[in-house]
Amino acid sequence: MGRDAAVDQLDLGFELLGVDFFQNALRVSAVSDRSASTWINTAGTPSREWDDHLYHARPSPPEDTGRGRGVDPPPRILDRSITLGLVMAKKIGFLSFGAWHPGGGLTHTGADALRQTVELAVAAEEIGIDGAFVRVHHFARQLASPFPLLAAIGVKTSQIEIGTGVIDMRYENPLYMAETAAAADLLAGGRLQLGVSRGSPEPAWHGAEAFGYSVDPGEAREKTALFRSAIAGTGVVPADMGGQPGDAKLPIQPQSPGLADRIWWGSGTRASAVWAGEQGMNLMSSTLLLEDTQVPFDQLQTEQIALFREAWSKAGHAREPRVSVSRSVIPITSDLDRRLFGGDANEDQVGWLDGAISRFGRSYTGEPDRIAEEFAGDAAVQAADTILLTVPSQLGVDYNATMLETIAREIAPGIGWSPMTAPAPAR
Repeated sequence: MGRDAAVDQLDLGFELLGVDFFQNALRVSAVSDRSASTWINTAGTPSREWDDHLYHARPSPPEDTGRGRGVDPPPRILDRSITLGLVMAKKIGFLSFGAWHPGGGLTHTGADALRQTVELAVAAEEIGIDGAFVRVHHFARQLASPFPLLAAIGVKTSQIEIGTGVIDMRYENPLYMAETAAAADLLAGGRLQLGVSRGSPEPAWHGAEAFGYSVDPGEAREKTALFRSAIAGTGVVPADMGGQPGDAKLPIQPQSPGLADRIWWGSGTRASAVWAGEQGMNLMSSTLLLEDTQVPFDQLQTEQIALFREAWSKAGHAREPRVSVSRSVIPITSDLDRRLFGGDANEDQVGWLDGAISRFGRSYTGEPDRIAEEFAGDAAVQAADTILLTVPSQLGVDYNATMLETIAREIAPGIGWSPMTAPAPAR
């Protein structure tokens, strides 16, 4: 199918794709097995079940097509935010749901989604983007098994960080995950940044049970503890001493040095952010918090980040933590952009989500110069060291690479970002 014909099908593709996205996340699809979410303007507190993260629940809308290179990079500017007394350079990465649908868009199959994600990571590295992150969803037309994909990106790139946002630990065998994560990290030269958590609403009823695991939210934390212990080199099983267990314990292999410091906890509340800081994990916070205090989203998220850093400091961890926030940033530079995203209200939303009143952060949609000014005023963006930009993967590599290039050239310098050094050409 040619590009023009594919673009003509975008409306249908987005309508169909919305079913997949929102079944997994907000439950607003008519085919969901729960009632639709209704957005309201009242405050409340989250239920205990969802204290551990409803992460990246809302996909960002689609974007452009066509990719240019050779743009002069913006000047290096240091980030003005202070993290425990240190100045940290800003990083930006893309976050892809890897969605596909045979009925529309430019990503029709699972093979398309996987290959295009690798290609976008290569293109993003050429632009100078710092990270390529993928969302993990099961029982949906989206990326589900991250480590083969991360390994493929790792061998096709040389500098860009490669990560997840996030892996639902309910579905994982923590020791097998430790082996595959270490292998992927070694292939990538130590560039993995793995976001893990409790996960988000999904289309399957008790999906983790189909994998042979419990759906108890508490087990996600227990599995995370075992996973982190395993990748840190701790022995996890007694050695066999002539048919009897010995005193020595064997670690998983291979080991990838430094990976244990590159684990992030996807946090949906202030309380779980404090827990992540106490545990010594980096913090991932998305465009959704499962609580509302009737202040703008960026201020609520900034409070969450401050509480995380305070807990980290009190726990006495030796290294400096990292913090990421995700945002939907859609520069409108073409008629297609305007057709797809011109109606975005660019406002916070508040509503019920699986029994909890939650607050969604606004999108940034419009002319690049206006977005740059507004984006620079986002308190949580200033407080974080890493910004993950959700991309409409179903629009294809060229569209998303062009969008990322526009953000890199015209928007991101306003928050103190500059591109990483371009990798040397492959020989």
